[in-house]
Amino acid sequence: MPLDRAEALNSMGFAKPPSETRVVVAMSGGVDSSVVAAQLAEEGYDVVGVTLQLYDHGAALAKKGACCAGLDIHDARRVAEEMGFPHYVLDYENIFRDAVIDEFADSYLAGATPVPCIRCNERVKFKDLLQTAKDLDADCMATGHYIQRMMGEKGPELHQAADSNRDQSYFLFSTTKDQLDYLRFPLGHLPSKNATRELASRYGLAVADKPDSQDICFVPNGNYASVIEKLRPGAADPGEIVHVDGRVLGTHDGVIHYTIGQRRGLGIGGLSEPLFVVKLDVENRRVIVGPKEMLSTRTVPVREINWLGDQPLMSQPEWHVSVKVRSTRPPRDAIIRPISATEAEVELIVAEEGVSPGQACVFYETGGSRILGGGWIWRG
Repeated sequence: MPLDRAEALNSMGFAKPPSETRVVVAMSGGVDSSVVAAQLAEEGYDVVGVTLQLYDHGAALAKKGACCAGLDIHDARRVAEEMGFPHYVLDYENIFRDAVIDEFADSYLAGATPVPCIRCNERVKFKDLLQTAKDLDADCMATGHYIQRMMGEKGPELHQAADSNRDQSYFLFSTTKDQLDYLRFPLGHLPSKNATRELASRYGLAVADKPDSQDICFVPNGNYASVIEKLRPGAADPGEIVHVDGRVLGTHDGVIHYTIGQRRGLGIGGLSEPLFVVKLDVENRRVIVGPKEMLSTRTVPVREINWLGDQPLMSQPEWHVSVKVRSTRPPRDAIIRPISATEAEVELIVAEEGVSPGQACVFYETGGSRILGGGWIWRG
């Protein structure tokens, strides 16, 4: 039986007028979240903007391409003033340091290649901020992420963004089913980032031409090593560069300056074959190098799995899916063999290079857009 006018769902999925629907918008100060807030305000929703100050406000004032500090907080506040809705800034520096930055440093020092943006979404934005939204009696929380929430037979599902070049599903695999029930992603259906900027111009937002953030917010210019040295003094102790056959080829100024798969900047020129970093022996301060073929692997151990499938992960001995082991790579065919509800071995049908502990392995429906979850690669 069709819904009458009074029962029709609004664009956020609620059977009431937008004016009676409170939406907390997570505002980073960038163009994406600003457009979400402006669009919902224009549609008549009861919008409340919330920005998290995640790290040192003063140190970030002049940093371009950051978020959640300094000028970006100012930009978020200005959008709220222009569009006429309340805006709050919450000091989450201590939470962010404990939940994201410290683990990033420790993981990097252990020879992993961490992805702190995923932990930030998981432990800060979609946990503490989401709880804040509920405390404000919001019906839902909206963000500027490029990903889609679609209703399926068994509730809301997570799907890739319409624009594959902007898709952020790799960074959102740990979104739980309960969180997905409360979250909204109004930009996920847009065909391109240009469409977002056109909306920003239409709303008259000063951030319409603001550049996208490129680096991890607390890592200026992508220089991980310098940040680790500040967080963990003495982390850059020198050591040996060793070939897999045992030959000592040179010395280095700290394991933290190297990543799995690295070829350039090894400082061991004059060799007949190109060599790559294949392992980081942190305990013995050794950088292990070898030929490119040693970077290839088909077996990927994964733990801390967040499963979003309709049936429990352990309900089948194996799942034929597609997976991403790096954010910049397309999904590739694979088989998941569950060990427990949160741990599995993933077999890649075609071997991939540079699979590194600390990165995420994200599961996708083969031939479709649905995200089935994912986990953390935990050993090489």
